[in-house]
Amino acid sequence: IDREMKMVKLWLLIGIWLGALAVPAAPLFDMAAIRDASTLDVKVLKDWYPVRGEVMTRQKLITIRVGELVPGQEYRLPVRFIVPHDRKAKGFHLTGGHQLRNMQNSFPPRGLDVELLRGGVGLVFTVVQVLPASGQPELGRKAERRFIETLNPKHSIQYWGWPAALMRATTAAYAEKDHFEKGKVAMSGGSKNGASPSVALLQDDRLTALHASVSPIWPSPLRLCDERAWADLRKANERYAAKLRARGERVNERRIHNHAFLGGTFGPVYNRDALGAGHKWSDLQRLAKAMTPEVFVAPKLAELRKRGAEVLFHPGTHDFVAFDLAWGGKHYPEVPVYLRANSGHGIRKPHPAAERGEQNKAAFLLRHFFGGEGLLPPPRVESHADEDKVEIKVIFPEGAKAQSGQIWWMYDRGPDGSAAYLGELFPEDQSAPMKFQAKDNSWNFTLPREAGKKHIDFFSNHRKAIRRNGRAYNTYISSPYTRVKLRP
Repeated sequence: IDREMKMVKLWLLIGIWLGALAVPAAPLFDMAAIRDASTLDVKVLKDWYPVRGEVMTRQKLITIRVGELVPGQEYRLPVRFIVPHDRKAKGFHLTGGHQLRNMQNSFPPRGLDVELLRGGVGLVFTVVQVLPASGQPELGRKAERRFIETLNPKHSIQYWGWPAALMRATTAAYAEKDHFEKGKVAMSGGSKNGASPSVALLQDDRLTALHASVSPIWPSPLRLCDERAWADLRKANERYAAKLRARGERVNERRIHNHAFLGGTFGPVYNRDALGAGHKWSDLQRLAKAMTPEVFVAPKLAELRKRGAEVLFHPGTHDFVAFDLAWGGKHYPEVPVYLRANSGHGIRKPHPAAERGEQNKAAFLLRHFFGGEGLLPPPRVESHADEDKVEIKVIFPEGAKAQSGQIWWMYDRGPDGSAAYLGELFPEDQSAPMKFQAKDNSWNFTLPREAGKKHIDFFSNHRKAIRRNGRAYNTYISSPYTRVKLRP
């Protein structure tokens, strides 16, 4: 009887477990609530008023209720609206990279903003920053604590809070019916202001374009908390530390092994804190898997294009947030990217051959709102390694005419997410112009092999000048970042 009772209990537990697996996870965002203007609890700080500048505008400053990061404590943010002085804005450019202290000030538009406003496109500003910088430090501490305890992404500022802020700002703008009418809504920004719009774009079909720099794009193994990938990363960092010591350099072992961002799923690494709170690697993996369709643009690119949304990423070649170029270039070569050589968070010395005067964002946004000539599409790459060289061919689709080709390469670069990946830049003498071949619309180069090297990384950049209203905009697209293994 005891044995039978134990079996019954076992099967009950298995049934409960299977039932739990069958229950779909609640969506990250309640989009009906996100779009509900009646819950914004708008507080007007400065009602519509004229602002003189290169173009005359009308502006308004409010604060809105985004929602609750922790139960019973609301998350509020300021929003500034800017529209042409003589008409409604049709759509708008939405940005979160603003500081709380500057939101009080009137904004005299300059540069690209002037062109957008002249064309009838509005501007919407909000504050996508860490909560202490948003004037809510205690909420930030409580939300972070609650997220680590529960691993519930709805308590996470990066998974839920910042994207919700952008979507709620969109709701607030469209509630101003005398000043905004429905149109395209493009977002731009870097770091958290590249990542947060990525999430918002996936959730909210009112949003139509994203230009993002130094922010996550694809779900690589480190981001998915693959234990083997993390073990390999530790070994790679140990080898790099030993290499630095052998060269007589000072080594900060703690930073090498515990970088705040390298390897993070969608921002700062929370793995150690979560494990310390009693969670297991399987819990981290489950969360990362659940977040993949919610936050990473690359797997959803076809769906976004189908609905007419456009994206362009500037991940940087040495960025600690966009740390997985080799994996992404292999698995998602169709994602449009521009790689400025030796760029990323904190990089102070760009490559001498890096492009100057690149104007991708302006050209991308003007094209998105007003039509006209587009940027180059991503090319495809073919490569072949033999005993003494690597033949490279970068091929554009028929009709896509690049005006230049420049290649960069590096031997035995450290693996994605490693300290070596950040620490070792593309050498100054390892860049060269490529040769154009008209018969297949390709750019070509032969890379020399160096004895004893295990692999070679390369990418190329290609220019297209786009003319609008008598002005030329120099735009660039990169080939997919490619790693070629070299046989002995």
